[in-house]
Amino acid sequence: MELANHDAGMQNMAFKYGKHMSLSHKLNVDIQPFVNDRSKDSVAFSLNSAPVVLHQKFIGREAWIRQIEEAQVKGNLLDYAKLQDAIKAGKGVTSAIDLCRFHGNRALEALACFPPSEARSALENIVYAVTRFS
Repeated sequence: MELANHDAGMQNMAFKYGKHMSLSHKLNVDIQPFVNDRSKDSVAFSLNSAPVVLHQKFIGREAWIRQIEEAQVKGNLLDYAKLQDAIKAGKGVTSAIDLCRFHGNRALEALACFPPSEARSALENIVYAVTRFS
């Protein structure tokens, strides 16, 4: 934006678009293992992903530790399918989806200052793709 000689206000809005779009995309990646029904098998997910962290927040530390203990198979090995089912049953996934859509909407708001164009439409379509969950 700076190289194209856009004013500071337009540069700031482009930055806001990028910031919110990247947050929305990261949330989308974190959410996928919990909404993708590709197979009956457990899909790998991080214990630091947004749905997991939000799940922990909602149920509390003690309940989360209990769920981890219940999912332990042998030693430090976890039954991720069991843990994934517990997380899906809570509010973490829906809260992460809401947060993803929030940041997507903020990205769209930042684009509103730019005149209609094919480039703007393409950026809007990226937001719609990242914030749509089936």
